[in-house]
Amino acid sequence: MLSFRTALAVRNLLFAGLTGAAGGKRGCSVAEPLLELSSLTRALIYYSRMNFLRFLMLLALSVWLGGLVFFPILAQTAFSALPSTHLAGLVVRSSLLKLHWMAFVSGVVFLTSSLIYNRTMHGSSRAFQITHLLVLTMLALTAISQFKIIPRMDTLRASAGEIASLSTDSPIRLQFDSLHAWSTRIEQTVLVLGLIVLYSTSRRIGSSQG
Repeated sequence: MLSFRTALAVRNLLFAGLTGAAGGKRGCSVAEPLLELSSLTRALIYYSRMNFLRFLMLLALSVWLGGLVFFPILAQTAFSALPSTHLAGLVVRSSLLKLHWMAFVSGVVFLTSSLIYNRTMHGSSRAFQITHLLVLTMLALTAISQFKIIPRMDTLRASAGEIASLSTDSPIRLQFDSLHAWSTRIEQTVLVLGLIVLYSTSRRIGSSQG
């Protein structure tokens, strides 16, 4: 559609130039097609930029949520395939740390793209939009897991060695299991919030295109 309109504007421009030369009013005849072509170019740049911002928002959420969905599968595979639970725990820990850094990058990309998108579409960044607040909550929970829970689990693992070898009533085992449970709850909460953000963003994009 846009390429056809561009070709039509160029054709009109050439036609106006020819007729203007014949009638002695070339400058006046050429002005209108030039303005049309300029407006069309600006519209093309605008829609391309908006589409790119929509793509970045959906890509950021897809990477983040895709990692959260795949992580339990990876953890289950690690504990069933590796020879010891200690080794499996180290693999899961390393994978979770990488997943969190992916989440930080995805969150920043989403927020930046969404703010620019709102600014361009509505003239205001709408910083306190519900999706932005939810993403900030997701980032805060991820940071708690990354910088609070996992380091404490690492300290317990370093002091006790093989956690699975400890008795079920061991204080270190109980504390480790409690931290693991909180880590699981955090990841599940982030996933649920992320799905809400994805649904809201899809509706927002759909309504803006309609």
